[in-house]
Amino acid sequence: MSWHGDAGWTYERRLSVEGFRVVAGVDEVGRGCLAGPVVAGAVVLDRDRPVRGVRDSKLLAAPDRERLAREIAARAMAFALGVVDPDEIDRTDILKATLTAMRRAVEALRVRPDFVLVDALTIPGITTPQRGIVHGDRLSASIAAASIVAKFYRDEMMRFFHGLYPAYGFDRHKGYGTRDHFDALARYGPTPLHRATFHGVRPEAATATPLCSAPGRAH
Repeated sequence: MSWHGDAGWTYERRLSVEGFRVVAGVDEVGRGCLAGPVVAGAVVLDRDRPVRGVRDSKLLAAPDRERLAREIAARAMAFALGVVDPDEIDRTDILKATLTAMRRAVEALRVRPDFVLVDALTIPGITTPQRGIVHGDRLSASIAAASIVAKFYRDEMMRFFHGLYPAYGFDRHKGYGTRDHFDALARYGPTPLHRATFHGVRPEAATATPLCSAPGRAH
């Protein structure tokens, strides 16, 4: 079953014909941010309990994303998240951190998938057959569902971090490099949530210590 504008089931149907009945979709969010973790979602949708409106999370308004994330969590056969914090990102690099988050999400699924569909990438370190699909979050319902769950969870994390560091506007930009984020970095310098190896995080003009209401770091 599909609706206009929703991500399709073409890849999942083809895999079903080939004998792969339990298909997980995997996607990440936060790869391009200056602060906060990179988060990957893995979702095994239940074809008998479809969720209407599943599509690339970037195409959804925040209230729709929250509603869909909760529906996916309630109706999917399984879902899981993988998180890599800024310290680990800085120790490796963002691509390795992204792949690690994806692997952790797949390994955390309570239902073992027969096949894994991944947005654009392939995940090292898993034995399950997989395929990377360019623009997969717009072409595969399973990948789109993973993108929604990951985006909702990460946004909630960044709203929590806003309470720890209110001067940085994490509730608005979610750690991306917006003008007001760069302005806060120039004024206060980076927090423990910032990715120290990312360009622009340590501006030479930093003149004060970070404003925070309590010590905190990424999970």
